[in-house]
Amino acid sequence: MPASYRNGNCVMRWKKRQVISGILLLLLIWILASAWQIVSFGRKSELREADAAIVLGAGVVGREPSPVFRERIRHGIWLYENGYAGCIIMTGGYGDGAVCSEARAAKEYAVSQGVPAEDIFIEEESRITQENMYYARLLMDEHGLKDALIVSDPLHMKRAMLMASDYGIPAYTSPTPTTRFVSLRTKLPFLARELFFYTGYRIYRIF
Repeated sequence: MPASYRNGNCVMRWKKRQVISGILLLLLIWILASAWQIVSFGRKSELREADAAIVLGAGVVGREPSPVFRERIRHGIWLYENGYAGCIIMTGGYGDGAVCSEARAAKEYAVSQGVPAEDIFIEEESRITQENMYYARLLMDEHGLKDALIVSDPLHMKRAMLMASDYGIPAYTSPTPTTRFVSLRTKLPFLARELFFYTGYRIYRIF
């Protein structure tokens, strides 16, 4: 085999490795930048008066909100009781094998804490955040609500607000100050999950 041919193959393999390395580097930069955006965005609160607080679902156990969901509901109640939200929209449908929807369990909990039932609207169709926003927007249109505070965990806010914008909801951030994801052991898996779904949704929006 001529030396020039062998040298040519070596150069091609080197160029291919360079291209792959470049792609991997860009991917790493994208991941780190997106992770930073998610974390930093979650620290922002746009606390102000709005027609509604939209509380995003997070699972139930029987008829009881999960610990994560309960903290979101409590924050929604606080917004309502302190005059920042005129009403509360509870979101979330039925999980696999569930006997109660997330929204129904959230309403029952809020009513038990003194929130008037007539000031709580629920949607029981959604299974994912994107559907939370879609059905919440329908409720807003039905009841003449113009804007909303979005209530969820800090690391969820970046994706949630992007989806709210896509559904035409004039929305403001109001992350839960008592999130259950505090330690690195709990925060890192949630961040990884959010990074995956946020990236997937950004790609989905292109098509």
